Amino acid sequence: MMEMLSKVGSYEFLAEPFHCDFSHHLFIGHLGNHMLNAADYHSNDRGYGMNYLNLLHKTWVLSRLVIEMDHYPKAYERFFVNTWVEGAMRYFTDRDFEVKTPDGTTYGYGRSVWALIDTDSRQPTDILSIHDGLINQYIDTDTPCPIAKSSRVKMSSDAEYVRTVQTCYSDVDINGHINSVKYIEHIIDLWPVDWFRSHRIARFEIAYVAESHGGDNLLFYREKTADNEWCVRIMKQTPGSEEKVEVCRSKVKFVKE
Repeated sequence: MMEMLSKVGSYEFLAEPFHCDFSHHLFIGHLGNHMLNAADYHSNDRGYGMNYLNLLHKTWVLSRLVIEMDHYPKAYERFFVNTWVEGAMRYFTDRDFEVKTPDGTTYGYGRSVWALIDTDSRQPTDILSIHDGLINQYIDTDTPCPIAKSSRVKMSSDAEYVRTVQTCYSDVDINGHINSVKYIEHIIDLWPVDWFRSHRIARFEIAYVAESHGGDNLLFYREKTADNEWCVRIMKQTPGSEEKVEVCRSKVKFVKE
């Protein structure tokens, strides 16, 4: 019988200086990494994390992520990421985040959707079969996450081709595919450095459609959809093949500062 823990987990992190940009604020990619680490700690502590799942040839993969921030932690600042499971279905679970200062001030929030897959077949597998649906005992619908859920990113055929990135060793994660946060970093790099001197990312959305792997070429297409808002489509192309396959879509909203 496993000891029941709190539904909300709180994890302390440090905005390390070399994880911050020229404004001395944490890169959104590193913030995303801290959110994913908090999710990993939370699920492992409660018995349905990767430490246990890997023994069953299963793992969590990120399907959708939304980050919406009013402020970003500054270099050397300590901050907390709170996380909890908002809902669980057979193949997907919703997990929320709150980023806070040590004195309780909220920097922003995150929403995510995760799938449980079989690492041999790479196909979705039943979340509720793990420890007889243990995750259901940790569902928290009372803790607020006041940001909108991820939207359906719509792009036209007029989206402009911007760049091709060849994936390498450091793009590949523990699950053997391109790391979720690496896509975020490559997307943000579509804007020049000077743009970020006067603009801040207010909301970032990404939806993962298919896996890509080390050596694949990633083709980036961008389309402006509103003032200070763009949508981005990433297609993969395996070396030696002419076929292009969509791997994810993103929406980025900036605010002028």
